[in-house]
Amino acid sequence: MNKSLRIPLIAMLLIGCFSIMGCKQNKYTLGKLESQRINNKVATLLAQMTLEEKIGQMTQVRHFYDIGKGDVAAKNLGSAIHTQGPLPGKNAAEWQAKFTELQKEALSTRLGIPLLFGVDAVHGQNTYNGATIFPHNIGMGAAANLELAEEAARITALESQACGFNWVFAPCVAIPLNEKWGRFYEAYAEDAQLTTDLTKAYINGLQRHLNDSTTVLATAKHYIGDGATDYGIEGGSSSIANHEMMKRLIDPYKMAVQQGAGAVMTSFNTIDGLPMHAHKALITDTLKNKLGFDGIVISDWKGYSRFGQAAIINAGIDMVMAVDGDLGLFQNGLKKAVEENRVPMSRIDDAVTRILRQKYRLGLFKNPFPAKSLTTAIGIPEHRAVARQAVRESLVLLKNEDNILPLNKAASKIVVVGAHANNSGYQSGGWTINWQGSKTSYNGATTILDGIKQVAQGTVIYDSLGQGSHPDADAVIIVVGETPYAEFFGDIGDGKGKHQLTLSDSQQHYISHYASQGLKVVTVLVSGRPLVVNKQLAQSQAFVAAWLPGSEGDGIAQVLFGEYDFKGKLPHSWPKSITDYNNKFGPNYWDNSITPLFPFGYGLTYRPQDK
Repeated sequence: MNKSLRIPLIAMLLIGCFSIMGCKQNKYTLGKLESQRINNKVATLLAQMTLEEKIGQMTQVRHFYDIGKGDVAAKNLGSAIHTQGPLPGKNAAEWQAKFTELQKEALSTRLGIPLLFGVDAVHGQNTYNGATIFPHNIGMGAAANLELAEEAARITALESQACGFNWVFAPCVAIPLNEKWGRFYEAYAEDAQLTTDLTKAYINGLQRHLNDSTTVLATAKHYIGDGATDYGIEGGSSSIANHEMMKRLIDPYKMAVQQGAGAVMTSFNTIDGLPMHAHKALITDTLKNKLGFDGIVISDWKGYSRFGQAAIINAGIDMVMAVDGDLGLFQNGLKKAVEENRVPMSRIDDAVTRILRQKYRLGLFKNPFPAKSLTTAIGIPEHRAVARQAVRESLVLLKNEDNILPLNKAASKIVVVGAHANNSGYQSGGWTINWQGSKTSYNGATTILDGIKQVAQGTVIYDSLGQGSHPDADAVIIVVGETPYAEFFGDIGDGKGKHQLTLSDSQQHYISHYASQGLKVVTVLVSGRPLVVNKQLAQSQAFVAAWLPGSEGDGIAQVLFGEYDFKGKLPHSWPKSITDYNNKFGPNYWDNSITPLFPFGYGLTYRPQDK
């Protein structure tokens, strides 16, 4: 193009964009000319594909068990996922090598279409032992620092790419109504605006410029109503009225579309008796057509076998996650459905167009392999410093009687109580190293006890069982909370999970035991949701909601001892009674029918209490 024509043409395109649509800018918008170039390439490639090749692109398999050598090429596979199961290797270099081997196989096919490699990196690249693990979303909601959230996402993208992944299944943008939901901690807040703002920040951090080797495709999940099921049952029925759903739950997805999220994952819940995976009105008519989403709609785990492959593809699902041992069953079944006109070819072409479009946007056709140089960036001090800041800013101070906090670094004796104080697995929750989390510490992490020992200048005594007697202690820091869980294993009250809305009897005893000695008790609650802790609040001079802080437990000590002030504010209203959860939607704080113990946005600081 003549240089004299370039600037006027770009200006005309921008003016047209702003005047027609307000120009929905996002981190991978390369301009109309580039978009058209990609669309032309997709159309050309699509025209060359057989039905088998198209169905292959719609298939996502585990890199283990589901496939053997040669299956990526033979089955024309479009994506591979890493999840609970055999690791790709002993270290990041071996992980990359494994995925590079599969990518080479994909590139050896007739059309040479590269693979997408996906992972549930929901609070850091949490499947890798030694990665930087950030607070779960509930903690990021408490911090409400958009720049920090974007930086955390940027680091997550980089460490994911360092392990060989170019697609992450995050962020979760649900707005939960009931603490009984086992995925409560995966959501940012009960507030739609805060959730929407953090959605924007996180997607921007993950995707930035998509053809850069340090960024990944983002996935907004789970569309829609996953956090609004009756009684908080994972995958249950969402009987919230449609107008309330559109009013309270849709905005984060609108933002995800506006920011160019690479994918949206559908949820397991049902709405109006129809599974979301098969809900054409909400997937195709609303998400794709009304909101204008042009990315990949991916199913959740084995959605095709749960809800029927023809039903979910016709509803608008573009890629099916984790065939999980049924590769032939899925691909042959979908091919038969097309041949019998139960699934129109136009639906297949739309799905494959969306998948190929994202692969071009991600730059995979030009640069299909991860950068080997990134492997040394996993868990580095600079990344951990950002995670530590996130921990500090996520802490919410609920009580500080007689200004007991901040604690004196020079105190002669501090007693630390409870297994949660010395276990990075416990403090990180589910989706950490393992799907259901870890009950032991993992590589590179710092426990809360480690942090206290770093900061405190006097003697630090650790009482893991909460049975000691230390009448000369200056203060007792009691760390209590939930043990790790993920998905329905964390549901409360449906018979599947082993969790409750109160502390265990043994942990309640920790607090009673030390409070009865007349000591200054500081309680730190590590949990994926607010719990009913009225008695424990009364027994403690100070009480801190620490959520699930991740790998940098020392950030908690830095705040307790006054190196930093509290900044966190409650992302959810705090319950005052278990009975408040006996209705379908939990306490219904949003319609003011129940008054919480502490309202959304509550949180004390040191500043008004400076001595």
